[in-house]
Amino acid sequence: MKIAVTYNDGEIFQHFGHSNQFKIYNVIDNKILDEEVVNTNGSGHGELVTFLAKNDVSTLICGGIGGGAKAALEESGIKLYGGVKGNADKAVKALLSEKLDFNPDVSCSHHDEEHKNDGHVCGEHGCGNHSC
Repeated sequence: MKIAVTYNDGEIFQHFGHSNQFKIYNVIDNKILDEEVVNTNGSGHGELVTFLAKNDVSTLICGGIGGGAKAALEESGIKLYGGVKGNADKAVKALLSEKLDFNPDVSCSHHDEEHKNDGHVCGEHGCGNHSC
């Protein structure tokens, strides 16, 4: 199993669509075999989901994430643990011990502030070019 975490300087990066790096953990029998930080070489959730799928990632831990990205992850068969904050290594260890505190209903909260007056609802735009 491969677990990816949105990553920035040891911490879980809080905006999936703007992730410049992932930390990817190779796991067998709930033990971390190795880990590496990889650059995403792209931006926007569509390219990031494709990047994860091409790297055989089966699970993603992240902070905020929008509806389009959640749908793309689901379509790719990648299990999502969103709404997680703090140290990336500790989060993976918590997941492996079934103690990870996550939000199954996570949504990208930046839209609430950016678009609160224009009627936009996060996720209604689909994948398109939006980088949620």
